[in-house]
Amino acid sequence: VQLQASGGGLVQAGGSLRLSCEASGRTFSTNTMGWFRQAPGKEREFVSVISWNGGRTEHTDSVKGRFTISRDNAKNTVYLQMNSLKPEDTADYYCAADPRAYIVTTESTNFGYWGQGTLVTVSS
Repeated sequence: VQLQASGGGLVQAGGSLRLSCEASGRTFSTNTMGWFRQAPGKEREFVSVISWNGGRTEHTDSVKGRFTISRDNAKNTVYLQMNSLKPEDTADYYCAADPRAYIVTTESTNFGYWGQGTLVTVSS
């Protein structure tokens, strides 16, 4: 099973990026998927999660109104649209999937599948 994240890059403050995470090796159409991030010198933190059918989303307070998480189960892919980016959004962004069906969680310890990080750098 692999989660392949892409879409990171360098952007100026106020700009936008769209991250993608494509899963292979199994389907996650009944599983919560999410994004977490880790800034230099800091612990990994929750960013956004989306339920198996997209009916429920959760975001950390600092990104509400700026980030949107979505998914396409036919493509086994989850997205993170990031608008109005700020320098404090600079981090490695990791996608993840919860192996338990239908349960929605924001706790990173519940996510058994992780992709490699994609670096987002926001310049001021």
